[in-house]
Amino acid sequence: MYACHVNEALTDREKDMQENVRVCVPRYLQIGKGSIAELPSILNAIGTAKRPLIVTDKMMVEIGHVALVTNHLDKHGIRYGIFDGTVPDPTDKIIQAGLAVLKEGGYDSVIGIGGGSPIDTAKAMAVMSQGSHNILDYRPPQQFNEPGLPIIAIPTTAGTGSEVTHHTVVVHSATHEKISCRGEAFVPTAAIVDYQLTLTMPRRLTADNALDTLTHGIEAYVSAKRSLFSDRMALDCMRLVGQYIERAYTNGDDHEAREGLMLAATLGGLAFSNASIALIHAMSRPLGGIFHVPHGLSNAMLLPQVTEYSLDTAIDRYAECARAIGFASKADKDSAAAQKLVDGLYEYQKNLETPSISEFGIDPQAFNSALEQMADDALRSGAPNNNPRIPTKEEVIKLYQQAW
Repeated sequence: MYACHVNEALTDREKDMQENVRVCVPRYLQIGKGSIAELPSILNAIGTAKRPLIVTDKMMVEIGHVALVTNHLDKHGIRYGIFDGTVPDPTDKIIQAGLAVLKEGGYDSVIGIGGGSPIDTAKAMAVMSQGSHNILDYRPPQQFNEPGLPIIAIPTTAGTGSEVTHHTVVVHSATHEKISCRGEAFVPTAAIVDYQLTLTMPRRLTADNALDTLTHGIEAYVSAKRSLFSDRMALDCMRLVGQYIERAYTNGDDHEAREGLMLAATLGGLAFSNASIALIHAMSRPLGGIFHVPHGLSNAMLLPQVTEYSLDTAIDRYAECARAIGFASKADKDSAAAQKLVDGLYEYQKNLETPSISEFGIDPQAFNSALEQMADDALRSGAPNNNPRIPTKEEVIKLYQQAW
C-alpha cells in the first residue's frame, strides 16, 4: 500500500513541505544482524572516542548485553568504564550521579545501551558534561546545538527511537515534571541498530514498545511540523508495525518480525524527531513522571482515545495512517479509512492486552487529584500545538478521564 504513495506525483502541499527542512541524523548508522560487532570500528572512525563510558542499567548487565559490548572492546584493547545506575524515566539526580562517574574516570565519550531510558541518560550526560548541570536550564523552548561528548546509542528495545532523535527526556525530581531536552547536541554521533538484542524482550514490553513506535509514526504524519522527509519515514514506520506487531507479540523468536519492528522504531525516531510529537506524547509524559507508567505503555493507553478526539480535523491524514498500517485499503474513502484507524487501535489495545490507566493500579483519588497538574504539564510541553486539533485544558482532563 505504501508503494502507491511513492509512485504518485507530489501534491502542491508536498512540494511546499520540501522547502527549508533541516534533517538531523547520526553521523554513523549501523543497521542489521550482528552489527554490534562494528562498535570498535565506529569508535575508531569517530576519532575522539578513545575511552568511552558505558551507560546502562543493571538488567542489561544481568542478561549479558553489556558483556557483548565489553567483549568487542576488550578484543580491540579499548579502555572503558561502566555506569549501570540508570533507571526508568531518568531523573536529574541520576544524571548528576553519572556525570560524577564521567568526570572522575576522565571518559571522552558515552555508549548508551538499553531501552530509551539508558540512551536518554547517556545523551543527557554527554551534553550536560559540557554545559549546565541544572536540568531546568534545558526546558523548552531552549535548544542546544553545540555538540557535547560523542554519543554512541545501542538500543535493545524496538520502540523509543532515541538512537536517532535530537531529544532526551529527564524527570525533574522535585516536581516530577518530564523535561524534554532538545537540540542537535542530543543527536547521537553513531547508532548501532541490531535486532538480535531485542530477542530477550518479554511480551508486554514488545507490545508497549511497538505501540510507542506506532505513535511516533502517526503523530509525525499528522504533526503541523511534518515534511516530505518525515512523511516517508512515518509511512514506512507504520507499515512495518502493522505487518509485524502481532507476530512478534505472539512469537518472540520470530526474527523477521523482530527485525521489522526494530527498523520501524528507528524510522519512527527519524520521523518524529524531524516533525515533532503531538498530543499523545504530551499527555503520556505526566503519567510517567507522576505515576511511573512506562513510556511505551502510557502512549499505548492513550493512543486510540486521542486519535479519535483529533480525527475530524485531519481525516485525510489519519486515513493514510490506516492504509499504511493495513487497517484500510486504497479503495476506502477517507472518512471510512479514518474510522477504521480508530477501530483498529482499540482492537490493538484488546488483542495486545494493554491495561487501562485504572487497571495499571493507580489510586483513583491520587489520579483525580493530579489531573490539573498533568494537563498543565502536557500543555506546557508545547507538543499539543503540533496536534491537528489543539485542546483546551478541560479537554485534556476529559481525555485522561476517558483513558482511565
